[in-house]
Amino acid sequence: MLTVPLTQLPADFRARALRWAAGFVHCAYYEPNDLPYPSGPFRRVLAVAAAAPDAPGNLGELEAWLADGADSVAPACGFISYEVKDELEDLSSANYSKLAWPNLHFFRPHTWLTWEGNQLKIHGETAGVLAAITATLLPQVPPPAVTAVTPRMPQADYLRAVDAVREDILNGEVYELNLCQEFTADNVRLDPVDVFERLNAASPAPFAGFVRHENHFLLCASPERFVRRTGPVLLSQPIKGTIARGATAAEDAQQRHTLLHDEKERAENLMIVDLVRNDLARVAQTGTVQVPELFGLYPFRHVWQMISSVTARLRPGLDVVDVLRAAFPMGSMTGAPKIRAMQLIEHYERRRRGLYSGSLGLIWPNGDFDFNVVIRSLQYRQDTGHLSFQVGSAITYDSVPEREYAECLLKARAMLEVLGAVVSE
Repeated sequence: MLTVPLTQLPADFRARALRWAAGFVHCAYYEPNDLPYPSGPFRRVLAVAAAAPDAPGNLGELEAWLADGADSVAPACGFISYEVKDELEDLSSANYSKLAWPNLHFFRPHTWLTWEGNQLKIHGETAGVLAAITATLLPQVPPPAVTAVTPRMPQADYLRAVDAVREDILNGEVYELNLCQEFTADNVRLDPVDVFERLNAASPAPFAGFVRHENHFLLCASPERFVRRTGPVLLSQPIKGTIARGATAAEDAQQRHTLLHDEKERAENLMIVDLVRNDLARVAQTGTVQVPELFGLYPFRHVWQMISSVTARLRPGLDVVDVLRAAFPMGSMTGAPKIRAMQLIEHYERRRRGLYSGSLGLIWPNGDFDFNVVIRSLQYRQDTGHLSFQVGSAITYDSVPEREYAECLLKARAMLEVLGAVVSE
C-alpha cells in the first residue's frame, strides 16, 4: 500500500484519477461528495481491473465467488440490476431494452484507491499508479448536446397508467406501486467521464457513482442508500417523499413544512418503512429491527427528500447474499406488497429497468458492505450510442396523475440540464 498526503497532490487529482480509471474495462467509483447524511454517505473508493474472467453473473455465483476469494484483501465492486428479481421470485420479463447490462456483475480490482481523512491510499498493484494518474490529461470537452430525449411512455399513457394503478389499489391488488418511465436517445456520442462530472456538479449526491463495464457506463447521482452492513448492524434508508426546493429561504422553509405535513407522502414513506422492516426481519436477530428515524427531511440541490432509517442486527452466519435475497429489490422502487407490485410494474412500464432500480455497491473482505439505490442516473452504451434514464413516483390511491408526472420531471431536471436536452413527445 502507498500512502500520500492529500496536500502533496494536485487540486484536480480526483478528476485525473477518474479519467485514468475510465480507461480500464472494469471501473467503479463511489463518490460521497462530502455531504452530510444520516449515518454517513458512501466511502470514497476508486477501483479498476483490466479483466474479470471469473465474474459472477447471479446471486448463486456471487455467493460461491465470494467464498472462493475469502483470502483476498481487495473489495468486491459491482452492481445488481433490477432483473435479479427473476432469480428471487417466480417472475420474468418480456419487456424490451437496448441496454443489455448483465443481471449482476462484480470484480476484484487489481488497484484501488481510498480517500481517508487527509490521506490518499493506493492499494494492490501500486507501481507507477500515482505517476500515471498525475500525468493523465484532462481534455477540454464541449457540453453535451443531446437536444431531445423521447419518453417511451408518452405523457397521456403515463396519466392513464396512474389511473389504472389507482384502480388496482381500490381493488386490493397493492397498497402502493412505484411507476417509472424511461427517456431515451439514440446515436448519442458523449464523453462519459465529462458527463458524470457535470451531473455530479449539477446534482451532488451522497451515493454517487461511476461504473464502466466494457462498453456500458452508469453515471449515477443517487441520494438513496439501499442497505449497509457495519459489523453486525444493518442499515436501510428508504426515500419516499419529494418536493422542489424553494427559490428563497422563506419559500424553501415553506416547501419543507409542506412535505413534512403531506399525508400522502407520509403514508408512502410509512408503507415502505414497514416493508423494509419486514424484509430485514427475515435475516435479523429476533427483536432487533428498529426505526431510529421516521420522516427525516433532508435538502439536496433541487429537492427536499423524506428519508427514514431502519436498522437491525444480522443473525450470525448470514452474509451479504442472504441480505440481498431477503431485501432486493428495494421496497422504495417496487411498492407493497412487493411481489404483486413487481408483476404490475412489468405490465405497465413496457420497458426493462436494467440497472435502474438496481444497486451499485462494494463488499469488503471482512463482510461489511454498502449499496445504493440506482436512481437519478444515466445509462449509456458507448458501442451503440444508446442513452437512457428513468424516473418514477410512488402511486397511492390519493395520487393525482398530473402531479405524479410533474414529480417525474422534477427528478429528471438535473439530467436534462446536463444533457442540454428537452423532452420530445
